[in-house]
Amino acid sequence: MVAAPAIARETVTLKHGSVPVGTCVQALHLDDPELVRLLLRQVGQLTAEWQMNMEYIIRPDGGFQFEAPDRIAAFAQANGLKLFGHTLVWYDQVHPAFRALDESRISFGDAYRNYILAVTGRYHGRMSGWNVVNEPVAEDGNGLRSSLWSQRLGETEHMALAFRTAREGDPDARLFINDYNLEYLPAKRATFLRLAERLLASGAPVTGLGAQMHLAADIPPARIFEMMSDLAGLGLPIHVSELDVSLVRAEDKRLGPDELRRRQAQVYAAVAEAFARLPARQQFAFTFWGLRDKDSWLVAENSADTPAPFDNLGRAKPGTVRLDQILSA
Repeated sequence: MVAAPAIARETVTLKHGSVPVGTCVQALHLDDPELVRLLLRQVGQLTAEWQMNMEYIIRPDGGFQFEAPDRIAAFAQANGLKLFGHTLVWYDQVHPAFRALDESRISFGDAYRNYILAVTGRYHGRMSGWNVVNEPVAEDGNGLRSSLWSQRLGETEHMALAFRTAREGDPDARLFINDYNLEYLPAKRATFLRLAERLLASGAPVTGLGAQMHLAADIPPARIFEMMSDLAGLGLPIHVSELDVSLVRAEDKRLGPDELRRRQAQVYAAVAEAFARLPARQQFAFTFWGLRDKDSWLVAENSADTPAPFDNLGRAKPGTVRLDQILSA
């Protein structure tokens, strides 16, 4: 068992020179001057929370729209921030235009390739990386998810095609496979790693692993270290891609609010420490899924939650670790 690191009782500082520390945003967030100031003080990379997803980009008529992701990309470029693309292929998002495709005009495979090329090509050379395939492993870790993509193009063939096409569209970006609950479910983690190995063996240009890390405050820190060690074994760069630490999702209902907040700080520290232990070549980026509580998807799900490293006023939470010190250690 690996002991969790001590909690530093200091103000959060997130920027780090060599390892990008980032967060997700929507275009509307850029209208909030207080959040913009926090972003510019604290992070070096942005991920579009959902506005580079198919649900936004494909219009009801099947055409493409890029206003929101273009705005996020322009903001990043204007302010010297890196940009990470999320996400090209996701089992949970299949636009009706694909289901209604007239294959007398274009084949399903060609439409799939055209979409990936349109998105990656538009931001060619501007991205540090892409989540090419998102959440491919079954919920319980027993095999892979079924989707329209897998049904029409093959269980792993659709993923390999997506990676090859993304490489064609944006040759210099890192290309990731991304999933969640890898720290909670060893079986899911094993399936995830076998899938990555299978794709690599097929020649697919998988160049990184994404661990979402939507955690609860009562997760034993040892699970975090075990997961990071297992992922590191493949030798690829690792992205902590969607980190937040929920209080209301904690399973141990005996824990009071003060203890949950203490454990939340401990969990944030453990993730940072586990990431810092990776070889430098495997430290891709460290991304929070929202800096302030009120911007978090978890608060939209349950208004009692406070999962982010900053409160609604942009103040660092007491007891949250200084990530710049850990990541530069």
